[in-house]
Amino acid sequence: MFDLDGTLVDRRAAFADAIAELAHDHAYGPEIEGWLRTELAESADRADFERLRDMFEVKESAGHLWRVYVDRMAAAVHCRPAVLDSLTRLKDAGWSIGVATNGASDIQRAKVRATGLADLIDGIAASGDIDVRKPDARLFELAAARCGTQLTPDDWMTGDNPESDIAGGAAAGLRTIWVRGRAWPEGLGIPHHTADDVVEAVDYLLEHSR
Repeated sequence: MFDLDGTLVDRRAAFADAIAELAHDHAYGPEIEGWLRTELAESADRADFERLRDMFEVKESAGHLWRVYVDRMAAAVHCRPAVLDSLTRLKDAGWSIGVATNGASDIQRAKVRATGLADLIDGIAASGDIDVRKPDARLFELAAARCGTQLTPDDWMTGDNPESDIAGGAAAGLRTIWVRGRAWPEGLGIPHHTADDVVEAVDYLLEHSR
């Protein structure tokens, strides 16, 4: 099982491009663009654009702006070829691949389709599906169910967020691989393995499944 944003795909770079394009297309000034960059930095959903309309006088509906944002994010997000190749090797070795991700259902699935990940994963659970966010174990369980299986102690969770991915995965009974990138919180239990990126994480999974 894998996290999506910050693990399989680079949300930060896509986010910067998507906000710049949305602001440009609608002739929004620096104040609105700055608000969007701040308020949507970690996650976004349609309600954020309702808040935008409450804060600023914009003529576009929240629904329209959300659809534009989803389209811009899907167009901007990328999954490195090396990551796609690694997941292909994992599939060829007989692994089932799931994604457990916090985020609105439509935008997370748009990213998966746009990057080619849809051809490689067996199931995805987004927090918007059931209004439950990692580290809640129910999201990991749903991802497993959508892969046609149940969680077992032999399964793995790989992600970049120490609390939601690693601590959450461990609490759900999974072994964990942390993809470095954030500071590790003091007092949090350590992961089973640490990797510099997903490619290295997959190499570890393949090596230790022999």
